[in-house]
Amino acid sequence: MFVFVCMGCGARLTTPLSQVALPVHAHQKYGNGIQLPVLMESGTFAVDPEPWGPPWRTWEETDQNEAAARGIHAPVYALSDGPPGAIVIAPGDTRGTVLIPERGGGYCCGLDGADGPNMACEACGLPVASRIDDCSLWQAVWLAPNAVRRRTVDDDPAPLSWAELMAEGKGTPPFEPIATWGSRLGPDHWWSWSPQWEAAVGRALAHLLAASEGRPVTVPSGLIAEVFQRALDALLPAGPPARRAVLAGPGRPAPHADADILLVPAHPQTGETWTPVGPAASAYPVPLPFGVWLWLAFPEPHLPVPASGGMPDGVLRDNPPAPRPPHLFRADSGTFQHTLVRLPAVHSPWLREILENLTQYMRARLF
Repeated sequence: MFVFVCMGCGARLTTPLSQVALPVHAHQKYGNGIQLPVLMESGTFAVDPEPWGPPWRTWEETDQNEAAARGIHAPVYALSDGPPGAIVIAPGDTRGTVLIPERGGGYCCGLDGADGPNMACEACGLPVASRIDDCSLWQAVWLAPNAVRRRTVDDDPAPLSWAELMAEGKGTPPFEPIATWGSRLGPDHWWSWSPQWEAAVGRALAHLLAASEGRPVTVPSGLIAEVFQRALDALLPAGPPARRAVLAGPGRPAPHADADILLVPAHPQTGETWTPVGPAASAYPVPLPFGVWLWLAFPEPHLPVPASGGMPDGVLRDNPPAPRPPHLFRADSGTFQHTLVRLPAVHSPWLREILENLTQYMRARLF
């Protein structure tokens, strides 16, 4: 367990926190005017190993060799010159900080951190963090890595084993209610595909394209086909023998040796992907957040639940299932692009062409 303290005066800035993997959707921008919830679970923090935040440079201002050294193999709109290692926490886990009014970048519906750190240490005034709560952004506080340091306060328990994670069984539902800011009659709500799923599939789709080697890819039928197959069929050529992607992971049957690609879970605490043993160990692993993978691998059925309140014992309440979204699934384009430009396979001309035509695919509602 750690607390983060001010680099200037040593004042404590957070509650005790345990480290977890950086969420795939950490930098996602979702829709327009959308009210997104808090990014991090209370009591946790994650570290972004890449530079994040202002100042920014356009691709034209960036040396190609420098970009390649940073693991970026294709053009992007802009690169951050901020320090790497930003720490993200839940806003409620901050202590001893105050907002800096003159750095209130954003203000469509909240703060977006565009002007740099907008929170200061209450004790000494050093800018230490960026509060993010503008519309369409996940609510979070990003601690500046050059303004804070971590201090150990207690031993962290060992990361959960895969068996322990499976026992907890906490899946991420694919549908959820979405709210907007600014309605005259209060927030508007509608059921949609989960933003977390759209980001998770955006990252996985980039890996699936890299693993395809320019051949068609098939995925199992059901929900997994609903979120992947339409985009795979549109982005990959028809004709050559298809590569087969299957779900694999703890609690699942061992994948067959003829599986070319494995959709596997990433550990929510360490970020490490599950690795098979045996003949399938050579297959290309495509990471999915554990909660998304768990829902795909072990879908939760809609069952009647015991009634609460004054209902007689044994009575079941048959609640209706969550409404399905009215539109087809679309992967998150920003997460897809962020992932694909960091895969060496993007040097292939056909993958580079997909990147160059990404706006066209967005208009076709693949993203």
